[in-house]
Amino acid sequence: MSKRDPRYDRLFDKVKIGPLTSKNRFFQVPHCNGMGYLRPKSLAAMRGIKAEGGWAVVCTEEVYIHSSSENDPLVEGRLWDDRDVNALELTTEEIHKHDSLAGIELQHGGHVSTNYFSRIPPFSASNISVGPRAPIQARAMNKSDIRNFRKWHRNAALRAMRAGFDLIYVYAAHSGTLLTDFLLRRFNDRSDEYGGCLENRIRLIREVIEDTKDAIGHKCAIALRFAVEEFLGPKGITFNNEGKEMVEILSELPDIWDVNISDWSRDSATSRFEHEGYQEQYVKFVKSLTTKPVVGVGRFTSPDTMISMIRRGIIDFIGAARPSIADPFLPKKIDEGRIDEIRECIGCNICVVGDELSVPIRCTQNPTMGEEWRRGWHPEFIESKNREESVLVVGAGPAGLESALVLGKRGFRVILTESLDEVGGRVSRESSLPGLSEWGRVKDYRIHLLKQMREVSIFCDNRITAKDIIDFSDINQFNFAHVFFATGATWRRDGVGRKNRKLISGIEKIKIYTPDDIMDGISPNGKIVIFDDDHFYLGGIIAEKLRREDHEVLLVTPAPDISTFTHKTLEQRHIQKKLLDLGVELAPNMNLLNINSGSVELSCVFTNKNITSDFDSLILITERIQNDKLFKLLMTDKENLSKSGIKTLRCIGDCFAPGTIAAAIYSGHLTAREFNNVSKGEVPFLRERIEILK
Repeated sequence: MSKRDPRYDRLFDKVKIGPLTSKNRFFQVPHCNGMGYLRPKSLAAMRGIKAEGGWAVVCTEEVYIHSSSENDPLVEGRLWDDRDVNALELTTEEIHKHDSLAGIELQHGGHVSTNYFSRIPPFSASNISVGPRAPIQARAMNKSDIRNFRKWHRNAALRAMRAGFDLIYVYAAHSGTLLTDFLLRRFNDRSDEYGGCLENRIRLIREVIEDTKDAIGHKCAIALRFAVEEFLGPKGITFNNEGKEMVEILSELPDIWDVNISDWSRDSATSRFEHEGYQEQYVKFVKSLTTKPVVGVGRFTSPDTMISMIRRGIIDFIGAARPSIADPFLPKKIDEGRIDEIRECIGCNICVVGDELSVPIRCTQNPTMGEEWRRGWHPEFIESKNREESVLVVGAGPAGLESALVLGKRGFRVILTESLDEVGGRVSRESSLPGLSEWGRVKDYRIHLLKQMREVSIFCDNRITAKDIIDFSDINQFNFAHVFFATGATWRRDGVGRKNRKLISGIEKIKIYTPDDIMDGISPNGKIVIFDDDHFYLGGIIAEKLRREDHEVLLVTPAPDISTFTHKTLEQRHIQKKLLDLGVELAPNMNLLNINSGSVELSCVFTNKNITSDFDSLILITERIQNDKLFKLLMTDKENLSKSGIKTLRCIGDCFAPGTIAAAIYSGHLTAREFNNVSKGEVPFLRERIEILK
């Protein structure tokens, strides 16, 4: 086993946190995951893998402390009463198996509590509407309510200690907690001792910290999570004003400070909008105001960046949510001198989508995320082959690369062919677009490991045919009996998609461009109309690219706003703002109805009222068609297929069903991991179910 580079030794210092001592400086900060109270076994296994991977502190997501606050249908944690303790014990037991500390983020949502499940009217520091679109109002808390909240929080802390947690959070970040309702002037218009000046507005935070320390401080460490910057100027907390003042006032009260920025879309900004370590400028003042350890985040993936943050005294702990998802074994790989094997986060936020949709978390880079319990998948270890077999993988995009990598790890002989002169497929193409360069890590990580595998042979610039597959299958050099097709998909040129299930009228009259053309370097002319019926990131990115090239751009979509699915990756507001700042004309709620020479007819999705817009070039982003012709051709050649000895023909990734890059990688991983294994039955994974006792 390789030895750690001594430059990184300080990352593995033990650090005192109140009555506790961490084994190193790697701290998995709280993050949501779509498992919560509904899937405790899945949650425990996922957190346990993080501890196994070397994270000294492994925290839960936000865990709601009382029935007066929940956010259904989102699936978060719950610690409402003693009956919730056993489920959370599953997580602490898994974390403690690897000598890591277990942290819990206690939460009361205040005015963001929808309480759709409990039907209890929510409350806040003041009378205020709930959320951006819920027809609910939170009532102002009276003194009795405040006393009750303090009691509930104290009881939750005691239950958390009984459940085995070592580090207990007082949560006052992200403008979505009861404590931030009191802290922030725009939510707090009280005239009593809990309102007005900053000292009054942080009174409840101070009281809750003191209550928690009094209850469990002899055994557990108390963390304060706090956003030092809201980017609202005088309307909110700023790092050089009230953010700094709050740290000064409370400096020695918590055992550890977890500092970040708000809101969540900024704290978990994608790589499209922020670089590694981007929060440093906002949090670097904190250590100068407290002797207590400080944890900060910034999508850290480089050990050089990490050690720089420690040496320069910016933070004491390397906080991470997304990097710990992409590679749960990141600390151990640094410790063992395997830095080149780190599966770096690409900052795409597909992990956030799981929480937004209330389903188990997934990751583009790490297809085992969320599958630790239900499929028994481990991110580093995989079942070896059960017989001598060779596999031909046609196509070296994300699905093909992942499939070849997993098959190679299992010990199978793999031939990976690619028609182009470089591997990567759609990853290589899309990572050339504005803001997506870090997505190239998907390719880089896999090709680096593949090149070290003697079992895997890679042939680029190889346009393999059906005859080639038949002829080569029994040649000694190849001798494969199984073929996986990872040949991707192509964007449609006919406009068929979600909104229009038939050809758009007039489409045959003009030249149509697609994202494939843009990524091939083909430049449309003049004024450009983009019709985006895909609703993810490509419409906005292509509009940005062409506008930066000084084109006049009109972006049309039947959706209510631009790149609407990116609400679930926390990007939509940033995307739409950027396009407006660049001068892109936006036309939401509009369908592309007809195409004429030099003009398009658009129709309102609500009123069917039509408008006409001139254009010189039209780009359609609607659906993709699988590139499965080679697969179908072989499937129809039964006679030669039988003679060749080929036993398996299978499409994977976009060739099987076009989707996200994460879905393509998952498809390649699933196929390769389960290759030659016994079927697991009608439902191929475990489910967590409530057992009905009779």
